[in-house]
Amino acid sequence: MTITDEDCLAETLAFNEHYAATAGRSARAETPDAARMAALRHNRLGGDTPPVRLPQGRDRVTADGVRARVLVPDQVDGVYLHLHGGGWAFGSADGQDERLWRLAEQARVAVVSVDYRLAPENPFPAGPDDCESAARWLVEHAAAEFGTERLLIGGESAGAHLSVVTLLRLRDRHGITGAFRAANLLFGPYDLSMTPSQRSFGSRGLLSNTDTLRRTINQFTPEMGAERRRDPEVSPLFADLSGLPPARIVVGTEDPLLDDSLFLAARWRAAGAPVQLDVVAGAMHGFTLFPLTVTERELRREQDFLAAA
Repeated sequence: MTITDEDCLAETLAFNEHYAATAGRSARAETPDAARMAALRHNRLGGDTPPVRLPQGRDRVTADGVRARVLVPDQVDGVYLHLHGGGWAFGSADGQDERLWRLAEQARVAVVSVDYRLAPENPFPAGPDDCESAARWLVEHAAAEFGTERLLIGGESAGAHLSVVTLLRLRDRHGITGAFRAANLLFGPYDLSMTPSQRSFGSRGLLSNTDTLRRTINQFTPEMGAERRRDPEVSPLFADLSGLPPARIVVGTEDPLLDDSLFLAARWRAAGAPVQLDVVAGAMHGFTLFPLTVTERELRREQDFLAAA
């Protein structure tokens, strides 16, 4: 484990305090109505600013009807299957065009971002089903579509969870191992029965906390108790992780999902695959969404990892 960015800890913690006093305090606890839900799903950071849709992005639909956003740079050395975050209930494939286009150009990868179905209208297993379908499509068609069979997978928060679930499904349901060369996993939840850090974080308004995690988990896995949520198909922390690719796992010290990354990294390494665990000093959940020094550094590290994997 490496603790990174301690030299800018003061800036990171100051931002956390400001966020908790403003955006965190104004976050709504009640379930939003349909119009508010639509805005939260599409707008940047769940706020009032719609994301920028770049002309470089193309909307695609796979043969199985799964929608995706595709960004292809001039030089393509691989394909990155990106699964967005948002608690399995928010976010969209076109919500990060600017960030993903920068990643595509710097890491020389075509990015395929999946618009998987969202809870609560489409709870588990709908979202994982769509991600599995998109991954199988990519395994079969990447060479013809993008001129390469070098595949990478990853995402943020719920997208990191779905990335690991997808790798496990490819292995267990289809006998596919080795197709994806690396996994890029940012601050994901890997135990939906809730790790100690999830339970003990409390009500601090740092984008995610104990209450919001419990609410989003309930939306994604309604009617499931804690034991059912420990099923490896739901919580990959409990799965056999053998045969998975090298991984880079990132989390902040002020993230309620800290334990999830610490525990997953240990089990990933024990299963025999290389893993790089970066713990960002002072960073809260979703810190890469904000204009911080640690964000700029993390984006560069992510680009380097995907370019070299």
